[in-house]
Amino acid sequence: MTTSVETLPPAYDPTHAESTWYPVWERAGYFAPNLDAAAAPYCIVIPPPNVTGSLHMGHALTTTLEDVLTRWRRMQGKKTLWLPGTDHAGIATQMVVERELAKTEKKSRHDLGRAQFLERVWQWKATYGDRISRQLRVLGCSLDWSRERFTMDAKLSAAVLEVFVRLHEDGLIYRAERLVNWCPRCHTALSDLEVDHQEGKTGELWSFAYPLADGSGEIVVATTRPETMLGDTAVAVHPDDPRYRAHVGKHVKHPLLGYRIPIIADPVLVDPKFGTGAVKVTPAHDFNDFETGKRHALVLFNIFDVDARITPTPELHLGVNAGVGAKAATAEAMRAEIDLEAWRRFAGLDRMVARKQVKEALQGLGLERKSEPHEMSIGGCQRCETVVEPSLSVQWFVRTAPLARPALEAVKSGATRILPETWTKTYYHWMENIQDWCISRQLWWGHRIPAYYCRDCDKGVGNEDNLRFDSGAKPLVARHKPERCPRCGGANLVQDADVLDTWFSSALWPFSTLGWPEETRELQTFYPVSVMETGFDILFFWVARMMMMGCKFMGRPPFPVIYLHAMVRDKFGDKMSKTRGNVIDPLHLIHGCNAAEVSPQFKDEYPDGFPAFGADALRFTLAAMSASGRDIKLSVERIAGYRAFANKIWNAARFVLMRLPGPPKPVAELESSLHPADRFILSRLHGTVTEVDAALEAYRFSDAATAVYAFIWNELCDWYIELVKPRLAGDDPTAKAAAASVLVHTLDQALRLLHPFMPFITEEIWQKLPIPHAQASIMIALFPTANPAHADPALEAEYRLVQDTIVGLRTIRAESNVSPSKQISARLVVPDPEDQRRLTGHAGEIKSLARLADLTIAGTTDKAEGCAVKVLERLQIVVPLLGLVDFQEEAARLRKAIDKATTERERLEKKLANESFVARAPADVVEKDRARAAELGVMIDKLQTSLRELPQS
Repeated sequence: MTTSVETLPPAYDPTHAESTWYPVWERAGYFAPNLDAAAAPYCIVIPPPNVTGSLHMGHALTTTLEDVLTRWRRMQGKKTLWLPGTDHAGIATQMVVERELAKTEKKSRHDLGRAQFLERVWQWKATYGDRISRQLRVLGCSLDWSRERFTMDAKLSAAVLEVFVRLHEDGLIYRAERLVNWCPRCHTALSDLEVDHQEGKTGELWSFAYPLADGSGEIVVATTRPETMLGDTAVAVHPDDPRYRAHVGKHVKHPLLGYRIPIIADPVLVDPKFGTGAVKVTPAHDFNDFETGKRHALVLFNIFDVDARITPTPELHLGVNAGVGAKAATAEAMRAEIDLEAWRRFAGLDRMVARKQVKEALQGLGLERKSEPHEMSIGGCQRCETVVEPSLSVQWFVRTAPLARPALEAVKSGATRILPETWTKTYYHWMENIQDWCISRQLWWGHRIPAYYCRDCDKGVGNEDNLRFDSGAKPLVARHKPERCPRCGGANLVQDADVLDTWFSSALWPFSTLGWPEETRELQTFYPVSVMETGFDILFFWVARMMMMGCKFMGRPPFPVIYLHAMVRDKFGDKMSKTRGNVIDPLHLIHGCNAAEVSPQFKDEYPDGFPAFGADALRFTLAAMSASGRDIKLSVERIAGYRAFANKIWNAARFVLMRLPGPPKPVAELESSLHPADRFILSRLHGTVTEVDAALEAYRFSDAATAVYAFIWNELCDWYIELVKPRLAGDDPTAKAAAASVLVHTLDQALRLLHPFMPFITEEIWQKLPIPHAQASIMIALFPTANPAHADPALEAEYRLVQDTIVGLRTIRAESNVSPSKQISARLVVPDPEDQRRLTGHAGEIKSLARLADLTIAGTTDKAEGCAVKVLERLQIVVPLLGLVDFQEEAARLRKAIDKATTERERLEKKLANESFVARAPADVVEKDRARAAELGVMIDKLQTSLRELPQS
């Protein structure tokens, strides 16, 4: 292949490269593995984004790191599969479609009915469901789209059905009445992990008195939820508390509803040092109280309906199927004592309104005792943020302890490693204290539970779409709908109305996507997958459940490595959120955007909108900042910096292509004619390849990216290209050919090293290199391998000395304000004779790169007047400045600059010393001022040093 400079435009256009190459890769089938190849397999399954989702910075980080690993392994020749897919996202998707239905047709899902509503959801999915897949293509993700999966696909649904039935057959899925987290807005049960707990919320701890039933006194209790006293069925005290020991076994009288409530002793629930030492017990609406109810066989008094409103009539339960088992006589006696007229006063009220009215009623009776602020944790629905309500409900559960044991042992034995290792203890704690998993959801969109009820035997309430059966019903779990009821022989069978928790199907992702329960070639080849790379925030939602299901159904853990990346935050370390105005849309950074689309935090810096930085710059930024265990403080400035890196590579490639004397030769054929600079860059290439491979093997993405960056920017562009320019411009054809060949070889290898991080620009340049391409694309070219024959640590050390010398000379020139166009003379004072020999051997390179007219190297020297001196570790640099610099004028310039910088720093320090400013100003403004003050301090120190060292004429 030959080329000309016209094939590489003057400026790099990321938009052109990205729109050109991704379709080429996809059409050519480069993303799909060859199952017949003899190579070792490598597989990653993407954490499936919600079908409702669009690309955010968390997705961008996840997929960037996974694509780095995938492209690297593919270039190593492995049989590589990166499997894409999306999650049906039960609650989220149903909410989106319901909102659209209400907005466009003023209808609810109930108006349509279950079947027609589900048709609408599938229509929505067909229209909008591929949005995030298109966006992942923009980012450059080399996913095998021919194997794209969706959790509601027929084959994945078959896997869900099979797992549910088998777990039920093994006694690991059961149906029971339990206290669950209930979302009054989404109208569904939630697992503990689907509840976001907001810590540090200030609420009210309100105390009121329960009169003793015998009229002998009162017991004061404190609560943050006064409305739930309508469902109290006990007052608990500590058995060792002398204040209440005589009251245990007696009753208090409900001051609003009139029924008697027992006083019980419970050392688990009650802390005698907290509050009054007496606690109201509402077993049907508090998890701790529910456990107390089980210990004391208390009646369960449900006071809320599905909307968290007070029920029309009191609902008392014995809790036999909830593990409580209150006595029927106790419940009936309590029911008989309830003042129904008083109950109707609260019936139908929202819980917050009921709270107010209950307090007013108790105040009216003179029973209020105290009110004080109280810091508390409030649980909200992860999807809609509505405060969840502990509610007694019949649900399906997974018995998780037996499943957790092998998943726990897999990590303890080392079969699966968690990185960073700090998360291992957290995983242990959670798995060792795991609770049964509520898997049923009162939704229509999702995998419907494969359980069937006999309408004749089990009755049931509600219409066909939302039929509910009590805890005494006996459903039939089956792969197919039974034809007859085994109890009565009738055919009036209906399927359970609930669907499964979305995370249930996601837990099967590593093997269901590969074809299980069928023994497919993909399953045989790629299970277990090579690594699970995801965010730490779903370690328990998803990763732990995949571990449990993989161990159960595949007999071994689904992956040997779990790599948990950190969170992407803004540059000040704050979580990105719309309310903070600091959200960055990845697509806005890639394609650019107008001013209206820029979040408020960035409007000052980018008043006209973001320029098009390109996918490569964003990808490299995320990889370079992904230090293990540390959150990423993402700044647009860093992305702009790596866009400049892309320009640097582009310009270097243009230079190489412009200066080539002819087709380059293989480096192996030129060993005898290689210049020391050639051997230096080949040695550094060997070291960099070794470093990058080791870093990626250890999932140290930041180290790998930094190593590639340093090699290309510093060693290839800043040093080697500058070192070979004289030879490329010279008349010696052998030297010119050697320089050109090593230059092209190094650029080729550098592009391959960089490709996993920046796929588009590397492909664009690589296609133009005038070398034989064994492969049609860099993405399937071989990744560089270390070449120990090129390792030369001594030569590298020699060139480090040369580089230090040149940098020192350039520093003197800059600090002395000597124009780069002016040539200067220099004397190097080098005490070590061996260092003198080394530097003498590179005198020509030093003179060329430092723009020296004359260079003297000696062991000692007398300092002449009017000279600038730079002292380095192994030498001293002396540069005569007479005739080059007006010392008085330079001194005046430096003093003026010092005064200006000092004035600005003093202004900022005064501002920052004002506590009112620091407290009221936005955090980013304060941080910016502090950074500027520190920057000015460094500048002033440098200017003062330059002034002190300025020669006296």
